[in-house]
Amino acid sequence: MTDMDYVYAVARIRSKEQSLFSGAVIEQLLGRPDYESCVSFLIEKGWGSADTPRDGDAILAREREKTWEDIRQLTPDLSVFELLDYPNVFHNLKAAIKAVCTKTDRDHIFYKDTSPSPKEILLAVQEKNFVSLPEYMRDAAREAFETLLRTKDGQLCDVIVDRAALEAIYQAGKNAKTPVLKDYAREVVSCADIRIAARCARMGKTYSFIAQALAPCDALDREQLVQAAAQGEQELYRYLDGTAFQGAVRALEVSLSEFERWCDNQMMEAMKPQKYNPFSPGPLVAYVLARENEIKTVRIILSGKRTGMPEDKIRERVREMYV
Repeated sequence: MTDMDYVYAVARIRSKEQSLFSGAVIEQLLGRPDYESCVSFLIEKGWGSADTPRDGDAILAREREKTWEDIRQLTPDLSVFELLDYPNVFHNLKAAIKAVCTKTDRDHIFYKDTSPSPKEILLAVQEKNFVSLPEYMRDAAREAFETLLRTKDGQLCDVIVDRAALEAIYQAGKNAKTPVLKDYAREVVSCADIRIAARCARMGKTYSFIAQALAPCDALDREQLVQAAAQGEQELYRYLDGTAFQGAVRALEVSLSEFERWCDNQMMEAMKPQKYNPFSPGPLVAYVLARENEIKTVRIILSGKRTGMPEDKIRERVREMYV
């Protein structure tokens, strides 16, 4: 696409940004007394479709479908967005490996509308035809499959696939010509490495385990991060306090849930400058991420209302909005 093609697409996406939920709308949703009234609120706002069941999960799934329908209408070049799909693709790989190795049906936990599709990934694993998978995931697929068969260790399988996902995201970000994708990859991998390090520190994992789990990222000194996490939480916090991630320390001191919220808020802050860049796919990428953030926040609220969680506890988990 040319710069002028993006000008048209960005102009269209600007109009769609007007329907994104603001912080004020999220407050209105939070103020609804129960799950059913929240679902009604979403339907009133146009979420879901005429044939969507009156169910929160179905409505959120339909909203994600709508996002990608919009993007396909705006640009024929979806290669720009492949990187955003990597987390879901690698999730599907884990699900496929565990389904085949344990001989269980995991169809309900696959993400739909990915490339390669869940069926393609499952068939490749079933037939051990790993070369049919994209190059960025085939080695990890083979290693994780063989490891799970040999050791029955699901956690080790996850470590192999999760690290491969981070490496694929990071490398694709480095190779991307679009700056926003470089920013996205850096945020995703650095936050994931900190999350993994924090969990390992709390669980007392060994240096070798942590080193195997963390992916390279130039936003952090990987060796120092591994060493710090292996020595425990306080040493990890000391290391992070000397980096650009002091905010992560404050969040981790509260809870891992607060850290997840901090990560998502950091991503939204990183995306906001794209609003003012009409000559690139940046605003389109930012819109997709804003929609994912919006849908995640609504899911958090619906889940809290469904389980009877106090409103103040739900509010602590709510993400900042893009608009």
